[in-house]
Amino acid sequence: MTNILTNTPAAPILSVSHFNRWVQQTLASNIPLTWVAGEISNLTRASSGHWYFSLKDAQAQVKCVMFRGRNQFIDWLPENGMQVEIRATAGLYEPRGDFQLQVENLRRAGLGELFAAFEQLKRKLEQEGLFDNTRKRTLPAMPNRIGIITSPQAAALRDVLTTLNRLMPSLPVIIYPCQVQGGTAPAQIVHALNTAYQRGECDVLIICRGGGSIEDLWAFNDEQVARTVAASPLPIISGVGHETDFTITDFVSDLRAPTPTAAATLACPNRNQLLQTLDLSQARLNRQMRQQLAQRQQQYQHLAARLVHPGQRINTQQRHTEQLASRLRLAHHAILQQRNGQQAQLKLRLKRPDIAPYQQQLTRTAQQMHRAMQHLLNQHQTFIQHTRNELHHLSPTAVLARGYAMVRNEHGDIIHNAQQLDLNAKLSIHFAQDSVDAQVRRLYVTNRLKK
Repeated sequence: MTNILTNTPAAPILSVSHFNRWVQQTLASNIPLTWVAGEISNLTRASSGHWYFSLKDAQAQVKCVMFRGRNQFIDWLPENGMQVEIRATAGLYEPRGDFQLQVENLRRAGLGELFAAFEQLKRKLEQEGLFDNTRKRTLPAMPNRIGIITSPQAAALRDVLTTLNRLMPSLPVIIYPCQVQGGTAPAQIVHALNTAYQRGECDVLIICRGGGSIEDLWAFNDEQVARTVAASPLPIISGVGHETDFTITDFVSDLRAPTPTAAATLACPNRNQLLQTLDLSQARLNRQMRQQLAQRQQQYQHLAARLVHPGQRINTQQRHTEQLASRLRLAHHAILQQRNGQQAQLKLRLKRPDIAPYQQQLTRTAQQMHRAMQHLLNQHQTFIQHTRNELHHLSPTAVLARGYAMVRNEHGDIIHNAQQLDLNAKLSIHFAQDSVDAQVRRLYVTNRLKK
């Protein structure tokens, strides 16, 4: 649309709903999440769970809303007249055009100073290296005794003791009592820690208490407490507050647990799990032993099948030698017959029976054959003698002749070790030339005397 008088484009005309949405978007994109302090008034807790109230000071006020999804994390109930600090974003409730703050977090006034002190001490100790992971000690896998630093009246103590009794009923527990809340709590916590250090009767310490506000947990943000925990000669588990609570003690301890119950779980081994692991290890060891025995048995059977008795080996060699000698005799006889036949043919073919040269040649051939046969026989006899000597060295009789003895029981079975014998068993001890009878009077099994 164009303005007729000025001949310039006119600004668009928005509806109320479009204008409110534009304002809401402008506020959301330009004003960040901000902390605002003031006094609560006109507080209404709706049935839907949402909180509606006004936040005011001496000069102004602003409407606020905190939805149920956010206020369910607040562990205290706000009241009219309370001084609070809210963290909120600015927005516009479009149906009515009301400017309001949407509250993300709510805390009592003055907690900002505590948080500032918390952050200041945290930075100081971190710069000194008290939070370094290199200082953290490993918890003992099987502690002999566990120490607990807390108040005897604390509900957290009951939770820790119940958990320890469930996991390892036989594990001794020592309680070092102290206050965990209030002005005197830091000094008592330090005294309890030093007592545990001096007595040295525990392998690991648990310092714990239940959840609460930052004021309730402030004793565990004390600098002296933090330095005493950092100087501990024993591993310390911090189980202070709930999972969302963090204290300086959590950072300087060797391990932080989200709850006291979790601290007990981290400090103590689970007896049932250990027994289950032991059973699995025993089953695995038995299975491996059975496999090893089966393999050794197969190897033994294979070696036993390959082992040939010395007498059987001698007989085989003798049969082979006899076969060779028989083949040699047959070959010699065949050659002689062949030569005799040739000689006879030559006699018939000769007009002049001048056979002297042939007889000489035949004689030389016969002598050569005789020498060759004799040489071959000598070689086989030498081989047979060498084989016989080797078999003699392998013979059990030769072993006995060197001073050894062979022991048999009354059934004739060879005895390999003392585990095959019983007291008063009758034995037969064989030497190279003779034997004696004996009776067992004492057994020595695996280096232990068995009477």
